[in-house]
Amino acid sequence: MKILITGATGYIGKRLLPALLEQDHEVICCVRDKNRLTKYQATCNIQIWEVDFLEPVDITSAPVDFDAAYYLIHSMSNDSEKFEYLEKLAALNFRDFVNKTQAKQVIYLSGLSNDVNLSKHIKSRRKVEEILRSGNYSTTILRAGVIVGSGSASFEMIRDLTEKLPVVTAPSVIYTRCQPIAIRNVIQHLKGVLLNERTFNNTYDIGGPEVLTYKEMILLYAKMKGFKRVLIVVPFFNNKLAAFMLSLISSITYHLSLNLINSMKVEMVCSNNDLEELLNIKPIDYKTALSLAFERIEQNMVLSSWKDALSSSSKNKSLLQFIEIPQFGIYFDKREVLIKTSAEQVLDNLWAIGGIRGWYYGNILWGVRGFMDKLLGGIGLRRGRTNFQTLNTGDALDFWRVIVADRQIMRLLLYAEMKVPGEAWLEFKINERNGNFYLEQNATFRPNGLLGRVYWYSLLPIHVMIFKGMIKNIERYVPKRKYSKLIKE
Repeated sequence: MKILITGATGYIGKRLLPALLEQDHEVICCVRDKNRLTKYQATCNIQIWEVDFLEPVDITSAPVDFDAAYYLIHSMSNDSEKFEYLEKLAALNFRDFVNKTQAKQVIYLSGLSNDVNLSKHIKSRRKVEEILRSGNYSTTILRAGVIVGSGSASFEMIRDLTEKLPVVTAPSVIYTRCQPIAIRNVIQHLKGVLLNERTFNNTYDIGGPEVLTYKEMILLYAKMKGFKRVLIVVPFFNNKLAAFMLSLISSITYHLSLNLINSMKVEMVCSNNDLEELLNIKPIDYKTALSLAFERIEQNMVLSSWKDALSSSSKNKSLLQFIEIPQFGIYFDKREVLIKTSAEQVLDNLWAIGGIRGWYYGNILWGVRGFMDKLLGGIGLRRGRTNFQTLNTGDALDFWRVIVADRQIMRLLLYAEMKVPGEAWLEFKINERNGNFYLEQNATFRPNGLLGRVYWYSLLPIHVMIFKGMIKNIERYVPKRKYSKLIKE
């Protein structure tokens, strides 16, 4: 069968895609930037289609011969006041497009809530459900609450709270009940309803076998990790303040933190959880789901992460807009050194940059810059990286976004997603001349107005020191053990 997936580079999409390929389906991946799926471009069962559903689809150039479609477009991380309008617009354009195809079914992963007073994001999900149901195809809607898996936003929030704070102060929403579901079970449900006529034109709540409060979830995580944690509930703790404090100590952005905390106000417990019996799915309990997540993290095998989705970006635009580094109206720092070790080793060093390895020089200064970014409502350094060994176009890398990661041409291009009065790029290239290899490092900044110029010149001494030390250490660094942190001189 031929299946179309929207949100193919998101947290769920990246997990669903290989599962469908394992079942020998042909898959059409809808992406705004095809470079984000470079590792799949040589796969014969995949067709990559560049499309933005915020615009009407030109049906003359669109694929129409698919049997079913997954609608996985969400904007939980979006800080835009227009997100409800944008979600509605995307759903309308998607519905109108699918109406002109031979698709029999649309599957939508929505949000679970038991309250009539819905949050803005859940209200938006319900509107999307309504739009999708109005098409001339069958719909299957799955409503999930807290998804537990390595890289999921909910898991990362609990992980950061538990591992970084011996005493957790929290608003009273941590007493709210929910029914967490393992990411494996989510994928099983998504696969199980595919072209399953018994699920056509139905809506299902999906969850795990337990109903827990958020407090119980945090304490169970701490117990499994061997931490002693104290939770202090502050009844009048403002949600915005709680979100701000959470964003400071975690990889979760302020806006995503606020949306997650607001969603915790109402219970997320399944009212019609009969789909797992229909599909013969064995629900995974919360403790087992955590164990599976711990295992993936320890093995450095996290398949997808919420932070790699473009919706986690402060820019939230196509990467193609940033692939060309401007040549005029810019400030830059350009350096080059002769590679005395080997080009392959330097390439490995570049592909291991950021995260636990750090930035090879001035890691304390990088940390201070990240903390300042968090204070300003930015993403900071705590996003880290999903995989310690590989980099792919579109990956989040601390407060950078990977625009180009091509080992073949030996080039790595990063675009800054931190709060800056302008735009910044950091580029690394390895060049060959006269039988020798050279590492080239280019830092480029395009200022916005006077503030941008003041920013560049005020930090110029620090930039000179960092960039000089960084290129030198990247060239000569040889790791003594796997994933070891840089030992400064």
